Amino acid sequence: MAIKEGDFVKLSYTGSANGMVFDTTDEDAAKAADIHSTTAIYGSVTICVGQKHVIIGLDEELAGKDVGTEADVTVLPEKAFGERDLKKVQSYPKNKFKDKPTRGMRINVEEHGEGVVVDVIGSKVIVDFNAPLAGQTLTYHYKIEEIVTDPLEQLKGLIRLYAGKDMEVALDDSKATVTLPPGINYDRRWLLWRGRIIHEGFELVSGISEITLVETYKKPEKKEA
Repeated sequence: MAIKEGDFVKLSYTGSANGMVFDTTDEDAAKAADIHSTTAIYGSVTICVGQKHVIIGLDEELAGKDVGTEADVTVLPEKAFGERDLKKVQSYPKNKFKDKPTRGMRINVEEHGEGVVVDVIGSKVIVDFNAPLAGQTLTYHYKIEEIVTDPLEQLKGLIRLYAGKDMEVALDDSKATVTLPPGINYDRRWLLWRGRIIHEGFELVSGISEITLVETYKKPEKKEA
């Protein structure tokens, strides 16, 4: 059966630029490419086709394909990280920054967001706000492993996709309950994407009318004197 927009699928992929792997769902491939992260969750991801849960060029490739399809796709810059924009390379006085800027340092400038220091020339700091892979043509090897029809697994997939971690989720009729891990409200990624998870849970997962987030605190045990 052909995949169509709005279907949830389990997808595995490896993305490379100029022959160098920069993103993958395969832990062994991440280790081989020296991009392995101890905090990342590896294995196939659950996405909703057509929702830009992966890079646009890969997302568009999936519609019309069959379950089990394994192939390569070339993604041009306009459907990846965009073309490089010289206007996004800015110069600042060195005294603008609290910490001493050095080449390769990632810094945040209020009016432009996060960028990378590409050079320090005398009292000037040159910062590039383009995405690291802007202007590059990418290659993805992917496999569509299965269609995900279970609403519970669909919601779990959205949580993992946006929050970067698995959470305990229960679904009773149309009411979903998500048990939050301790300290999650100090997690910047969770705070940034929590609203999107809830919105897409209602919009993309069929039959959910209520989502409850449960955060539990336990009183610490007193140590004996």
